[in-house]
Amino acid sequence: MTADPNNTDTSVEVQIIPQTTNQITPQTNELVETEMAGESDDLKNETKALIDALKKRAQAEAQSAGTLTREAYLNAVRRARETIEGNQLIERDRIEYSFSLIQKEAEKNWHSVVKEVAELGDRLADAAKAAWEVLTAPRPR
Repeated sequence: MTADPNNTDTSVEVQIIPQTTNQITPQTNELVETEMAGESDDLKNETKALIDALKKRAQAEAQSAGTLTREAYLNAVRRARETIEGNQLIERDRIEYSFSLIQKEAEKNWHSVVKEVAELGDRLADAAKAAWEVLTAPRPR
């Protein structure tokens, strides 16, 4: 770039920093751990992998494109952001439906257990009654 104040050069120099595969950057690790505190390790690890995959893809795209103009770069970033925001990774309706199915199955299992316990109670009562009758029955001498 020149020192001319009238120069409207909007090009951006992109520096590619190669990363080894399957290595999560400290920045990604800190971001995910901070923003997803309380989530499971599997969810955090998958999110870290997704972020690093996006970084690698962006680096590869930038490397193959070489030097981009500022507007082209901003447009590409906007499109990527809009695409990511537009793609719904987890559908709320499917989660609610899954919870509903789990709840129905748990209720069905609970009713089955209650029924079996009641039947066992009836059988134990019948056995106790039969045992009492045998114990109290008159014996022939």
